[in-house]
Amino acid sequence: MNAKRWRQYKVAAAAYPLDWFHDWQAYEAKLTDWIEQANKGGAKLAVFPEYAGQELASLCGDPDKAADPIESVDVVTNLQRQVCSLHQHLSDKHDMHILGASAAIRLTHGQVVNRAYFYSPMRPLQWQDKQIMTRWEREHWIVEKGDDLELFDTVLGKIGVLICYDGEFPLLARQLVEAGSQILLVPSATETVHGYHRVRIGAMARALESQCYALHAPTVGNCFHPAVDVNVGAAGIYCPPDASVDSLAADGELAVGGMNAPGWVYADIDLDIVDTLRADGHVLNVKHWSESQSR
Repeated sequence: MNAKRWRQYKVAAAAYPLDWFHDWQAYEAKLTDWIEQANKGGAKLAVFPEYAGQELASLCGDPDKAADPIESVDVVTNLQRQVCSLHQHLSDKHDMHILGASAAIRLTHGQVVNRAYFYSPMRPLQWQDKQIMTRWEREHWIVEKGDDLELFDTVLGKIGVLICYDGEFPLLARQLVEAGSQILLVPSATETVHGYHRVRIGAMARALESQCYALHAPTVGNCFHPAVDVNVGAAGIYCPPDASVDSLAADGELAVGGMNAPGWVYADIDLDIVDTLRADGHVLNVKHWSESQSR
């Protein structure tokens, strides 16, 4: 029997603070609590931020090693099997799709990538790697582009992921939309209000031009790791501001949390609206995209 395919459901984007853990049980308790909160809120899809996985470096117990950009990569990489197992268990238990917090991990051939794992209930593990590195990643770290963009075809629709800076590049979103994406997930980590607004504006622009939903999940607060030592942002869920559908927000903001306020932000989404807008919206950005390329 085929699994039920959902067209209308609730989504959740996290504004997530990073912590120091003295043992694995503390991390397990934190993640379990966050997922259970999202489940109680009714979410079928939950999104964690970029680089929030760096908090796992604290499990080495050595503050200097945990804060070292290079050594911490191996600490986090060595924990990925446990991390994935825990996420998959919670995904299965709550029948929830989860974009886990991304982390800098070392692949078997030595390359370091910024990878976010995507968990679907009772389905094989999938992931998305960041495509375009920021100056800090290029000049002060060793993180590089990983695997190409993936489209996750799920019972919740077709979902694409643009990790932080990737969300500022329209052609990456366009690639996902041309493959059928109806939802874009934008996990981020930004240290300034300026950076936060770059990613937020990018997410809103991608929702507009792609006539889809965009879920923005940022890190918030301070952390021991130099990649995420200061974190500024607010979780948000965005839509195209199209007047042809009454339920769409006129400003494109379905839900936005408080600035630097930890917690989940929720919104109801409807994939039938995405199909309606792309076929017969007040404007037809997706259909008319090719005309912009001929200028």
